[in-house]
Amino acid sequence: MSAYWPWWAGAIGLALITINHTLITDRSLGVSAAWDRVLHWRRERQLERMDEEFADDQALAEALAAATAEHFGTGTGASTVPQEPYEKSQPLEANAEPAASERPAVTSLRPAPLVTQAALLMSIFLGGFIAAAASGRFHLRYDMGPGFRDLVTADPTTMIAMLFVGGVLVGFGTRLAGGCSSGHGLSGCGRLRPVSIVATAVFFGTAVAVSFLLWKVI
Repeated sequence: MSAYWPWWAGAIGLALITINHTLITDRSLGVSAAWDRVLHWRRERQLERMDEEFADDQALAEALAAATAEHFGTGTGASTVPQEPYEKSQPLEANAEPAASERPAVTSLRPAPLVTQAALLMSIFLGGFIAAAASGRFHLRYDMGPGFRDLVTADPTTMIAMLFVGGVLVGFGTRLAGGCSSGHGLSGCGRLRPVSIVATAVFFGTAVAVSFLLWKVI
């Protein structure tokens, strides 16, 4: 283990990456969502083009109001409800909606640009390659190593089948949970989101239990 960083250095590095990503993109860090968007890049590019038409929150609000009025048939004709002049102050109701300036901007709820998430994925591969090459430990492998062969299987066909099924289950669970270890474990827990804390506890607890079964029981 001497070839690896100490745990505290890794923690500091991950914290800096998460904070830097949040400050630059104003979004949470997440790898599974980035993979989903990059794999469906045609659909995402179409959605981004549609979003560009309403980059201004005021223009989007006006377009939604016009579409609502047209759908319900109130686009033409004057309203039967008497309207007070704009200059006249209106009493505030207890259940009045917050002002537009107090609501979260529509643009802040949109996902990060597709090119940003593609760059994130490329950086993961490039960073891993540079680290392995710089340490002199880079080499291509076609199995999971002697530990996997000893504990699980040494048959190549069975190994590929198990890895494929495991990958499908990981992908399904990630989308079902609404995030992966980076989205929930780093960004979500860093922001003290209850759902992220629960999700992180579940998948890390499951990993610990499975590792214990493989190394101590089986």
